[in-house]
Amino acid sequence: MDASQLNWLSAADAARAIRDGAISAEELTEACLARVREVDDTVQAWAYLDPEHTLGQARARDQERREGRAIGALHGLPVAIKDIFDTGDMPTEDGTVLHAGRTPAHDAAAVAMLRAAGAVIMGKTVTSECATYTPGKTRNPHNPEHTPGGSSSGSAAAVAAGMVPLALGSQTNGSVIRPAAFCGVFGFKPTHGLIPRSGVLKLSRTLDHVGVFARSIEDVALICESLVGYDAADADTRPRARPPLLQVAAEEPPLPPLLAFARTPLWDRSDAELREAFAELTGHLGDRIVELDLPALTNEALVWHRTIMEAEMAANLDAEWTRGRDRLSASLQAQLERGRAVPALAYQQAVARIPIINAGFEEIFERCDAILTPAAPGAAPAGLDATGDPSFCTLWTLAGMPAITLPLMQGANGLPIGVQLVGPRGGDARLLRTARWLASAAAADVEP
Repeated sequence: MDASQLNWLSAADAARAIRDGAISAEELTEACLARVREVDDTVQAWAYLDPEHTLGQARARDQERREGRAIGALHGLPVAIKDIFDTGDMPTEDGTVLHAGRTPAHDAAAVAMLRAAGAVIMGKTVTSECATYTPGKTRNPHNPEHTPGGSSSGSAAAVAAGMVPLALGSQTNGSVIRPAAFCGVFGFKPTHGLIPRSGVLKLSRTLDHVGVFARSIEDVALICESLVGYDAADADTRPRARPPLLQVAAEEPPLPPLLAFARTPLWDRSDAELREAFAELTGHLGDRIVELDLPALTNEALVWHRTIMEAEMAANLDAEWTRGRDRLSASLQAQLERGRAVPALAYQQAVARIPIINAGFEEIFERCDAILTPAAPGAAPAGLDATGDPSFCTLWTLAGMPAITLPLMQGANGLPIGVQLVGPRGGDARLLRTARWLASAAAADVEP
């Protein structure tokens, strides 16, 4: 392959090529940096990038291989890190002027796990302000006049634009699934607590998830396998055997999966183009689709989610509120003001709904492999003053269920339209397998 095109290799193919000696980590990293130089003036995905430091890491990975040392699953692969994950060798500014120049002493747990697997930490990608709603500088790679989504805007855009094969993000509402859909890449939010969050800007213990961006399902599984683990500093993780995500994702399902198509109570928020695209997709899938009426209690999910998120944000960002509220955006100020006013009873009642929601889906998942639903109301909207509507992600984030968006469709304006698949808590490997089946079925010329 032309060295100038190495940046477009899948992560899995690049890892194999580095392991076999066909390419070096330095060559791959230099190709990614060349792509940054080519397109990032327009896309503006990076909050911090030091090319020499990045290349130094790649050369160290190559030296380790030459010396015959054990190498990890991500050896030599550049990975972008959303700028809310602490990095001991780079600033972490959380998208807010209040944290400008902040340089942590240690890596976040997820970053440390990436390094242990041999990854090259490429740099820090743009996040919206404190991973909430006020946009950063990043633009959509498909059309710079459209939003890339948020809050993991830079991570999604960097992968979509070919600047890096893999990236870390986070989701407290729709911050992985939505930007992945808008930028036309695969975005995966695993089961709540599967990937540790220590060293990540804390908004909501109940809702925060670490997620990933990639250009294939195999790549999603590859990076996630290296991120699953127990961390005593994150009380929502637990000791467990590492799920064989890569192996299961590559397997053929024992039977053709059955998908439950959920319009959700938010269907009227979707645009006509999305509805037409989903009608075509579900028609193509034929008897592998069943219509799903969601449990009635899910109608209140937006209210419960907002109650929990804003109350916990107000507690976790109290220091920022106390010393610098006038330097926060009007949007974030309003969220924190509402959060500080949430009654304790309303908060506790909302949290208590989460296991009830999950129990309400048990019968559905006994019959169906996954739930098919939009990732967003449509393609990325025009304009850069907002990150788009996250509401098609809210229920699944509240429930802590794994979700993945697949770039299967395209609007008339050429912008991607994402398809979201959701599985039961703990069903991450099966969900990835079903997603791979769906991607193949959607691309087929005949009925699956």
